[in-house]
Amino acid sequence: MGFAAYSGTGKTTLLKRLLPRLIELGRRPAIVKHAHHNFDIDYPGKDSYELRKAGANQVLVGSNQRWAMVVETPTLGEAHLANFLARLELNHTDVVLVEGFRDERFPKIEIQRTSLKQPLFYPHDDSVIAIATDTTANHKSSVPVIELADIECLADFIMEYCDEALAQTRTPQRSEN
Repeated sequence: MGFAAYSGTGKTTLLKRLLPRLIELGRRPAIVKHAHHNFDIDYPGKDSYELRKAGANQVLVGSNQRWAMVVETPTLGEAHLANFLARLELNHTDVVLVEGFRDERFPKIEIQRTSLKQPLFYPHDDSVIAIATDTTANHKSSVPVIELADIECLADFIMEYCDEALAQTRTPQRSEN
């Protein structure tokens, strides 16, 4: 389930509020976040940073509490969601939330803040399954419109959608023969 919006709309802020609610509901969420720029999770002076800068194309740092891996991918071109999803440990996850990747085709909730005066991706993007906005009264659409501040409603929508999608993948498809 993705969250798509223009930069500065509050995707990360919304996810920070949504994650605790999903955990309260007994879910184990994972996040895949797109970055449009070069970024480092390490910094000069740290051993892992220095080893990567010395030429290691993969550096895995681990402890008894967490691990992280930095992989250099200078020749891959634009990042694709499927490449990152394949690296998640899904046996520890009940729901994957995606921030960004708005141009890719997968179910997503569009976040819209009226004050930013940005055009909607919906209805031009039919992978938008709902709109979360600060002004629900202004929207007339064929997809659900959810109040941005209503975290419980948003969490319920996400879980119902994911549960339904999972149930459909487990239902045997009938043959046309």
